[in-house]
Order: sequence, then C-alpha cells, then structure tokens
Amino acid sequence: MTGVEPEMRALLLGAIPALRAFAFSLTRDIDRSDDLVQETLVRAWTKADSFRRGTNLTAWLFTILRNLFYSEQRKRRREVEDADGVRAARLSVLPAQEARLEFDAFRVALDGLPANQREALILVGAQNFTYEEAAAICGVAVGTIKSRVSRARMRLVAELGMGGPDDIGSDAATRAALGQS
Repeated sequence: MTGVEPEMRALLLGAIPALRAFAFSLTRDIDRSDDLVQETLVRAWTKADSFRRGTNLTAWLFTILRNLFYSEQRKRRREVEDADGVRAARLSVLPAQEARLEFDAFRVALDGLPANQREALILVGAQNFTYEEAAAICGVAVGTIKSRVSRARMRLVAELGMGGPDDIGSDAATRAALGQS
C-alpha cells in the first residue's frame, strides 16, 4: 500500500470540506462535526484497502460518516439535547437584517424536516450527489431518494410560504432590482 498512500492521503484531504459540510448538516454543531469528520478520516485510512478503486471515494466517505453519525446518535439517545445551552443562546436575540431572518427561517424549516428527507435533500441538493449515489450512501432504492427529496422540497416551499420553486433564490428586492420579478 506504500505507493497508494500519498494518492489516498491527497484524496482524503481533498474531501474534507464536503465532509465537514455534510457532518455539520447532520450535527448542527461545529465541534461535533469536526470530531465526526476526524473519525471518518481515521476509519477511511485504516480501511483504505476495502475501498474499490474506480468508485466514488466521496460517496464512500459520506457513507462512513453517515454510519458513524447514526451509531453516535444511538449512543446519545439518553443525553440531554441542549446540555451546553447552544439552543437557548440562539433564542436570546433576534437578528435585525432581513437576509439573516430569512436564513434563520430556512434553517428552522430544514431542521423541521424528517431526518431522512433532510439527509436526502442535502446529499442531492447541497452536495451534488446523483440520486443513485445518494441512494447508495443511504442504503435505499433510488426511487426512495427521489421521493424523499421531492417531499422535502415541497415541505420547505410550504413552510417558507413560497409560491413555488421560482421563489427560491435571491430575495424579492434583489430579483426586482435585477428585473427578474
């Protein structure tokens, strides 16, 4: 494996930003997501011989990360959700800017999605995995992923009071200024 080590190291390092984003989308906690990414990289490095060359390394890493996350979730079921007060701190001051308010509303709506829908939406919509790759990561059929993504999008549109997919993107004032409304 000595000749493969530098190549695998470079591939693993290149995947860190995507892994961090996915881990944060699952944990909603920077420190926890960094720990999850680190554990994923360690696991991938020690199990590098089980990776099939020519397949999607990022999908393989996302599968490891996802499995670690859910294993950790099963262990944490009895823990108090807001032990460090992060959620309570978020409630103390409302942001003044409209964009921040819209982002917070989006985050709340995204957090309100069932975990399997949020996960599918993030894999396909934010991480740009194909439906097939997302299905492989989640261990479900492609049709199941398509259904979850569709339901998640419809629920977000409804939760955010949008008229449809055309409302997604820049705020109304920006679209008007660009002559797009």
